[in-house]
Amino acid sequence: MKCRHCGYDIPEGKLICPVCGEEVRIVPDYNPLDEVLTEEVKVSVSRQERNNTARRIHEEQRRRASGNTRQMGNTRSRDYGRTSSMENTRSREYGRTSSMNRQGYGSSGYGATGRQGVSQRTSSGRKREREMRREAQIRAAEEKRNRVIAISVVSVLLVAIAIGVILFFSNSYNGLINKGDKAFNNGDYVKAAQYYQKAVEKNPKKAQAYDGLASIQIEKNDLAKAELVYSGAVANQPENADLFQAFIKFYIATGQQDKIPILLNGISGNMYSKLKEYAVDVPVFSLEEGKTYEDVQQLELTADDMKIFYTTDGTKPTSQSTQYLSPITIDEGESLISAIAVNDDGIPSLPVTKIFKVEFPIDDAPAVSPSTGQYSQATKIEIKVPEGFTAYYTTDKSDPTSASTQYKGPFDMPEGETILKAILVNARGRMSQITTRNYHLEIEPETPEENADQAAQEPEG
Repeated sequence: MKCRHCGYDIPEGKLICPVCGEEVRIVPDYNPLDEVLTEEVKVSVSRQERNNTARRIHEEQRRRASGNTRQMGNTRSRDYGRTSSMENTRSREYGRTSSMNRQGYGSSGYGATGRQGVSQRTSSGRKREREMRREAQIRAAEEKRNRVIAISVVSVLLVAIAIGVILFFSNSYNGLINKGDKAFNNGDYVKAAQYYQKAVEKNPKKAQAYDGLASIQIEKNDLAKAELVYSGAVANQPENADLFQAFIKFYIATGQQDKIPILLNGISGNMYSKLKEYAVDVPVFSLEEGKTYEDVQQLELTADDMKIFYTTDGTKPTSQSTQYLSPITIDEGESLISAIAVNDDGIPSLPVTKIFKVEFPIDDAPAVSPSTGQYSQATKIEIKVPEGFTAYYTTDKSDPTSASTQYKGPFDMPEGETILKAILVNARGRMSQITTRNYHLEIEPETPEENADQAAQEPEG
């Protein structure tokens, strides 16, 4: 590792650069315990550094003391030589030597008094070193105590924050939903309902709590109550698209897609645009309603590539009704067609119902023979009936209907005054106009000659 101050390659395990004396800082991912250990190491290194500094000061004092002794020895030798060469100054040098002896310097150059001075200075250095060591120990103890206090305070704060976060989340909307889900999964529906209801009270606009309450009812096989959960929510919040979407998904999940178009039918235009993906348009009919057609028609239905189902008996169509695959034949009479379109998700459109009317043109009033008049002989009455029609008649002056006497073949004209009325009725029950005939039949009595002739013609016995 290189020192970030001087670039020296620091040996592994060293925390102080031996060249510049700066600390080696290794910055790990923050951890309060790592910080405490690092501070302990720094204190130990600082203490060692102070000890090393004290030793260097002591060595420096010893070195200086030793240097002063050597310097004094050299001075004595120079002074002695100077005395030998300069005899006129011997007495002065002798006096100086005596004075030096009195101050601690003897004939050998370094007396007892000199050694005592060095010893005193060494003792003073050691005393200073001990004082520095004690000061370092006191500071280390104070720092350790402060660290312990700081760590304790931080730990208490962290625990308090953690507890606060837990309590806050536990009582938040998501926390209540999680509790409700856990209780639901454990089969405790009562407790789950309590948590979900609290979540609704916490934030009635979100759909998760309603989903939870509905799930409890679904689990109890009570779809009606589950539906009430959503219907009540959307009734109170008619512009909440999230709640409507949750309601629609409930219908899809429970196979009640036919209720979706009813739900969407009453929403506003803004909501409809948000939920358009669930809206299905009704099928388009090719024939115009309200018009009377005179021949058979072919009705076509279209719905943008979606499936179409229809009924012809007035019942509401579902996805189980007859599927539209080819044009529907509209025959004579009135035809009621109801149809729905269904998308790929099984969501139907609203049903659309139309009535179509076809009336075939029919012949005029039926032909009846003989014509109106007086008759004296028995006569047969005949009504001409075209194919596809049935004739009905009356002889009591009332208008005939399909409930009157049905014509089945020629019949005898009644004696006396007779007013005959006849009609034609086609297969669809449409009636023609009425034909009226006024007959008067009075048969004349036979003469004796006619009776004799008749008797002669009759065989004997």
